[in-house]
Amino acid sequence: MEGLTKDDDFKELTAWQADIRGQFPILTAHPELAYLDSAATAQKPRAVLNAVETYLTTTNANAGRGTYPWANHTTALVERTRRRVKEFLGDPEPDSDRSTVHFVSGTTEGLRAVARDWLTTHLTDGDEILVPYADHQANLAPWLEAQRLLAERGVGVQVRALPYQEASGDYDHRALPELVGPRTRFVAATHIHHVYGGDMNVHRLRAAVGPDVPICLDAAQSVGHLPVSVTELDVDFVVFSGHKAMALPGTGAVWARNDPARGPEFRPGGWQGTPNTVGIASLEAALDWLDAAGTDRIARWSTALTARLTEGLRHLTPYEILGCQTSLAADSRVQRRHGIVSFRHHDIPSDDLGFILFSHGFMVRADSLCQAGADEQDASVRVSVHAYNTVEEIDRLLTVLPD
Repeated sequence: MEGLTKDDDFKELTAWQADIRGQFPILTAHPELAYLDSAATAQKPRAVLNAVETYLTTTNANAGRGTYPWANHTTALVERTRRRVKEFLGDPEPDSDRSTVHFVSGTTEGLRAVARDWLTTHLTDGDEILVPYADHQANLAPWLEAQRLLAERGVGVQVRALPYQEASGDYDHRALPELVGPRTRFVAATHIHHVYGGDMNVHRLRAAVGPDVPICLDAAQSVGHLPVSVTELDVDFVVFSGHKAMALPGTGAVWARNDPARGPEFRPGGWQGTPNTVGIASLEAALDWLDAAGTDRIARWSTALTARLTEGLRHLTPYEILGCQTSLAADSRVQRRHGIVSFRHHDIPSDDLGFILFSHGFMVRADSLCQAGADEQDASVRVSVHAYNTVEEIDRLLTVLPD
């Protein structure tokens, strides 16, 4: 299998994957179905479901608002999970008060909080920010909203578009130096693209903008899918959704570096009400499960599955695969798609193709994928895999795709 170069690796990961799949009750209950929409939401392992049930049936209470044992337990859970998020993201000082973790409902709310409660607090007239115009809508709308809010105060901020390489779906890092100037104050970027599945090479962004410009990273498609290190990425914010990392919907987190050389401390505005305590309980359990499973193995398995899919699709002439065209072949040395493959049929509308695939038991995404600037004409079919998906599912998908 492409991506697993040694027989021992393949045997080890195949046995590992079989054990992993058996930990997902919804999948074992429906062996006739293939869930291929993990970029939208991941399925939940038994360990997460058990943690939720245990919390709700033993110590469910509000956090930070009581002194009785259940309330104290919940308060400790929230604080423990903050530290757990730091550890999972490779924060070198998880016990430090400098970096912070704030719980939100998901990536969209988290990015909006950074935009409204942080970015708008310190920009001045004439400052410039770089934002992605072809990433997820959630990583564009908040920054345009911040520009509008600042304009209402008489502060004019210029929003510049991150340039793209159309052939690869990556940011055009060669064009970046022309956009970066002395008034560049902020960059919003994506770690793994939700349509093209590629690593957006944030280290090149850092090299282009220099050491002092804050970078906010949409990590919705990377946290829980591959190892993520805030030290290696050298970003100032990492925002992700719990439901894509095997926790319950309605929870997520904003990790903030809070480097005083790059801006003020991130403090969410307004009164902070009751946190989603059951969601936080599920997030702690999900991060524990992901660490035990091994995000490195998850990444290797998912990347190998997507390589197998692109290798098959490239021989089916009615189909157009989105993103980098030089990384489709099994022997390509170009970076692989990280668990996501999006494609179109030249004649069959993508939503119709989605219905056709479900008639064969495949659950995929089929629309414009919330891509900023896209409309119905830009719809595609997206296959997104995780550790619980199998080689057989990919092979069967390739056999049922219509000509």
